[in-house]
Amino acid sequence: MAGPASAAPARRRPFSRFEWMIAGRYLKARRRDAGVSVIAGFSFIGIMLGVAALIIVMSVMNGFRAELLTRILGVNGHVILMPIDRPLDDFDAVAQRIDGVNGVAFTMPLVQGQVLASGEGSAGTGALVKGVREADLRKLAPIADNIRSGSLDDFDAGEGVAIGSRLASALGLVEGDLITLVSPEGDVTPFGNTPRVKAYPVTAIFEIGLSEYDAAYVYMPLGEAQLFFNSEGRAQQVEIFVDNPDAVVSLQGPIEQAAGRPAYTVTWQQQNESFFSALQVERNVMFIILTLIVLVAALNIISGLFMLVKDKGSAIAILRTMGATRGAIMRIFLITGASIGVAGTLAGLILGVVFCLNIENLRQFFSWISGTTIFNPEFYFLSRLPAQVEVGEVITVVAMAVGMSFVATLLPSWQASRLDPVEALRYE
Repeated sequence: MAGPASAAPARRRPFSRFEWMIAGRYLKARRRDAGVSVIAGFSFIGIMLGVAALIIVMSVMNGFRAELLTRILGVNGHVILMPIDRPLDDFDAVAQRIDGVNGVAFTMPLVQGQVLASGEGSAGTGALVKGVREADLRKLAPIADNIRSGSLDDFDAGEGVAIGSRLASALGLVEGDLITLVSPEGDVTPFGNTPRVKAYPVTAIFEIGLSEYDAAYVYMPLGEAQLFFNSEGRAQQVEIFVDNPDAVVSLQGPIEQAAGRPAYTVTWQQQNESFFSALQVERNVMFIILTLIVLVAALNIISGLFMLVKDKGSAIAILRTMGATRGAIMRIFLITGASIGVAGTLAGLILGVVFCLNIENLRQFFSWISGTTIFNPEFYFLSRLPAQVEVGEVITVVAMAVGMSFVATLLPSWQASRLDPVEALRYE
């Protein structure tokens, strides 16, 4: 009678506690493993800084674009209608017809022109005068909601103007002072055209937060602007604000048809195409460059694991003779290398998000430390450093960093699993 079959040895489950314990011991720094520990430390720091830098830069670029879009589209028309063949002397009727187009929020007929602006005893500077109606100006939230001094009350009835805060600061003006405007489109005399010069009281000072506009825009009552620029009874263009700025192309046809007169339209996308295209290219290039930091850190993981495999050759051989499979050895070193990548990625994620949430305070702190203005509004248009964290992009960065870390561990882990125990113990 045959004896009972011998029981088969129990097989350990993949990624068992035993494998995690051995990997944890390999990650702990020892004096004889100092070189491996240093490389592992630099790999951790490299991945952490790379992930944090990617999150910070992408968030700042997103915030920069969003702020510019919000502020630019808040004070400039999404669609601009300009006349053909004859002046826009029927602008009121045209604006009313366009207001009826589905998707149009409101319209704003205007007269505008470049001028030289100066205050009492101050040097002149260039400015852009926009002649608008009070009702339309109050619909511009970036202007109406950000009046720093004065008010827009009785704007149409008087000769007062509203100017940007940076323009007021440059000219040394406060509410109630006179601003002198000089237009080259002046009066015609027997000796030729003479510039038109007139002083207007400052009745309101606004601050949009977009330095280019705060330093150059002057809003004037429409009737007064028509007189100042020799455009009595007509407007130069009609700016149309729509509910969905991204869908302006589909509204161009209905708007031109509703105008009921020869005219053509230009969208904000056409006017700012080169600017936002350059911003997108810069964003993509920065993403590629910063991804290289994570890649270099992942390569450090490879070198560190190869050194660890070489240093732990005898230990691997002993584990094999004790019954550890090739898969178990591979998983031990996979856990060792991936732990560095995952830990570095999580640390970079926390660092990047915390930095983005406090970026304006950090900017002011570093400006105070260095004694210089970091992110100068004169060059970067915005008065504060914006950051907008997008969850989708953060997930992409984290997945990319973790994926690189896992891929970097495959080759050294495979080499460790292929180690011959006899060869490893021969010279021990």
